[in-house]
Amino acid sequence: MKRLALLLLAVAVLLPAAASAQLTMQMSNGWSFSFAGNVNAFWSFTKINNSGPANSSVRTGLLPAFATFEAKGKEAGMNLSVHFGFAPQIQNAGVHDNFGNGTQAGAQIDMRQVYLTVGGQWGQILAGRELALFSRQNILNDMTLFGVGAVGIGGGQSGGTTAGRIGYGYLYPNFNAQLTYSTRGGQPAQLSIGAFQPSTVAGNGTFDVTKIPRVEAEFTYNQKSGKNKYMFWAGGLWQSTSNAATGGKTISSVGGTAGVRGDFSDLSVVVNGYIGKGVGTTFTFSGIGGGGIAAGGTELRTSDGGYVQLTYTVNKKTTLGASWGYSRIKNNSTAVASGGDGNNNVRSNVYDYTLGIYHQWTKSLKLVFEGSQEGTTGVVGGPAPLAPGVKQTDVSGGFMLFF
Repeated sequence: MKRLALLLLAVAVLLPAAASAQLTMQMSNGWSFSFAGNVNAFWSFTKINNSGPANSSVRTGLLPAFATFEAKGKEAGMNLSVHFGFAPQIQNAGVHDNFGNGTQAGAQIDMRQVYLTVGGQWGQILAGRELALFSRQNILNDMTLFGVGAVGIGGGQSGGTTAGRIGYGYLYPNFNAQLTYSTRGGQPAQLSIGAFQPSTVAGNGTFDVTKIPRVEAEFTYNQKSGKNKYMFWAGGLWQSTSNAATGGKTISSVGGTAGVRGDFSDLSVVVNGYIGKGVGTTFTFSGIGGGGIAAGGTELRTSDGGYVQLTYTVNKKTTLGASWGYSRIKNNSTAVASGGDGNNNVRSNVYDYTLGIYHQWTKSLKLVFEGSQEGTTGVVGGPAPLAPGVKQTDVSGGFMLFF
């Protein structure tokens, strides 16, 4: 209790000073407390082709604003920490006043991170809500994480964050409840494996009985040669879901992803991709494109995608970037009577080109300009059906301040 009172007092008295730099306080009991985060705001203009609607919005980008609070200490030879991450957004989703849902119709406070860690020479255990392992490196290496990227076709006045390259090159890992073990950091290679809160699988049929946790894993390898740096990663996902408490049908959703990043002085190259079965598209296990379960109700649809990205830094302050990526989901060719779709047609295929300028104006402040064209060869079923050939142009500019 005494420690908690000291932390709350420190926040109340010193929070205004944290706007210019991370606040770190050392407690007399050996624990330390820090406050950090970011605030971002962008103007975004979107226009759908063929006389489609145009929208302007002042909004949060792909990365929400963050206010993170962390306390660290060492007891019995173990490194201990707790972490809380609040992730608010700024726009009201095109509605001027709406207080009924308590989130101003879009400008919500998203509690993305609540976790503890226990670590030592043997590695680290993370328990709580944090970014999941599967597809984690795909989003962390995405240049649009510091901007807007793809807004989402028809999403010009949407609430929440933008899509960035989510659903246009990788599946969103999301922040999920987990128990994850990672080998000791600071080494070239690191392995993480965790048990995660399982998810219901959207599609045809009701697969919502989850008897065991989902398993996700990630392996990373970093190497340096002179001024050049290299990184390779691979990840996997497996989940068992049933459509009845006893008997019935049980499906196994699986996913795999791999990528490589090379930093050659001022040039950076990222190439990665993923495949999956029964995992859906865009948001993992979602019903977008009709979901991961076939029309027959038991067989699984396949997903794949990836992106390539080139960035070049000029004068150590301005980074020019270009990227392209796609995500798609296909029918299952098994006959409908046997649980499939009866064909292997593409149900959803969306793509995005993005060009960006990311200028480090000060040590903490970024000035960002981006232009994207997102399009589709067609999206069948699910919450966002789209006709083939629909395209949307996105233009954005704004600020991101880290502290």
